[in-house]
Amino acid sequence: MSTFPEAGRPVRGGFVFVDPGSGRAIKTVPFQYNPDTVTRTLQPQGIGNEPGDRLEALRLKGPPHESYKFDAEFDATSAPERYPDGLSPVLSALELSIYPTASQLVEEDRLAEDGKIEIAPAEAPLTVLVLGRKRVLPVRITELSVAEEAFDGMLNPIRAKVSLGVRVLTVDDLGHSHKGGLLYLGYQRQKEIHAGSVAHPLADVGLSTL
Repeated sequence: MSTFPEAGRPVRGGFVFVDPGSGRAIKTVPFQYNPDTVTRTLQPQGIGNEPGDRLEALRLKGPPHESYKFDAEFDATSAPERYPDGLSPVLSALELSIYPTASQLVEEDRLAEDGKIEIAPAEAPLTVLVLGRKRVLPVRITELSVAEEAFDGMLNPIRAKVSLGVRVLTVDDLGHSHKGGLLYLGYQRQKEIHAGSVAHPLADVGLSTL
């Protein structure tokens, strides 16, 4: 778990859950400790399946499929008076991001009893992963594993590690006018700014010309 004492008070990453219609932040769940390691995987779209496919060799159909994996650690042992229910509230907030609400489940059951069919499930809040101001990503949580490592006298978890996998949602998933699509475009533009600052001559890789 990273506390970065040399940096004073660090910026903490975390999740923000956003109303997709209004763009209003509904709930913020910061990491207690920033992850020590973040693993990113990118799979490009549109590369040719077979070597020698001249029509497809340099084509990109859209943004790559990008995923993140990391661990978030939480610890209530140092200040138990601040956590009367242990870590149950913060763990529940994370877990419920992949649940339909209880009222939605009840409504679906009522419609089924009335012989009606729900055409489209209710839209869930948009999940936004924040890893600093320059990495604000619309994501879908694809895996969530909780290891509860210590408990108080009421069996509330007071130390836990949450292992998370997320997939970045792009304009292909959300569209260009959706709040998440706009966040994605901002994320990609920030990458383009970073990449534009890299300017090395061919000599740096041992070449004088191509």
